[in-house]
Amino acid sequence: MSEFNNATVVKAANIYYDGQVTSRTVVLEDGSKVTLGIMLPGTYEFGTDGPEIMEILSGKLKVLLPGQEAWQDIDGPLTFHVPARSKFALEVFSVTDYCCSYPEEA
Repeated sequence: MSEFNNATVVKAANIYYDGQVTSRTVVLEDGSKVTLGIMLPGTYEFGTDGPEIMEILSGKLKVLLPGQEAWQDIDGPLTFHVPARSKFALEVFSVTDYCCSYPEEA
């Protein structure tokens, strides 16, 4: 999906790592939320409460997913899933545009 219709954007930004990673929360018509953001080059680690779906829209980076020993290279659009109550690491090489969604736990 390239756009969200009938959505509300929360004005306050989510800012991480001294502004190196930022996002805005978008509340969809059904009440679910996504975040749209930008990551600048750097190394980051994030923790999850619930499951997350990270859609990389553009950028060059590597991700180390929970339970994996090998980093996955990403160069351009790609989607990956992160389980609830876990951590994942990112090494970002170029400005990266992303959308993160938060599906309900099964």
